[in-house]
Amino acid sequence: MQDFTFAFLNLEIVREAWPILWSGFLYTVTLSLITVPLGLVGGVALALLATSGPWAVRLAAACWTDLFRAIPPLVLLVFLYAGLPFAGFDISAWGAVAIGFFLNTGAYYGEVLRAGIESVPRGQMEAARSTGLSRGQALGYVVLPQAVRNVLPDLISNTLEVVKLTSIASVVALPELLFQARQAQSVTYNATPIVAAAVAYFLLLWPLVRLISRLENKAMAGR
Repeated sequence: MQDFTFAFLNLEIVREAWPILWSGFLYTVTLSLITVPLGLVGGVALALLATSGPWAVRLAAACWTDLFRAIPPLVLLVFLYAGLPFAGFDISAWGAVAIGFFLNTGAYYGEVLRAGIESVPRGQMEAARSTGLSRGQALGYVVLPQAVRNVLPDLISNTLEVVKLTSIASVVALPELLFQARQAQSVTYNATPIVAAAVAYFLLLWPLVRLISRLENKAMAGR
């Protein structure tokens, strides 16, 4: 037990590694605050195109969604950061992460929101249009709010995955939490920094986990 505590729960190692762990945690929070809104914006755009545009636009949106849901985000980041410079496009690490997460997470958010929009009865749109609202206004004021409410647990669950996915940003040299924990581990030859990173992720995401459970229980009670 003593050996286990020394190797995985060494508070002295945590104290020594705290500055870089904290720096990595701030990077993770910053990445999350950038990538989640980008993904939501891309998702809303894709969902509206997939449900409201002409058939050619709907087909293009569906193909776009399938493409970027199928490509591993790690491969996408490497291509943007290390591949595009060979084509004459130099992208910074932050730019590669922003574009990569916009494409990848936008596709997932888009699919969730598309399902939400299609779950709203068509009569809602017709009723909104009958009051004099344009199609865009009816979508924004009537249909989309109901769609978000219908799929809110899925949206929050997807957000959890996006935050955890920020750990791959280290592949383009952004020192997020897990990267810094691995750096500390390589210096101390001790796994405690990795455990500390896991605890930090838990503290960051636990409120969202509880919110999902509450929403799901509320939905079940409403049935």
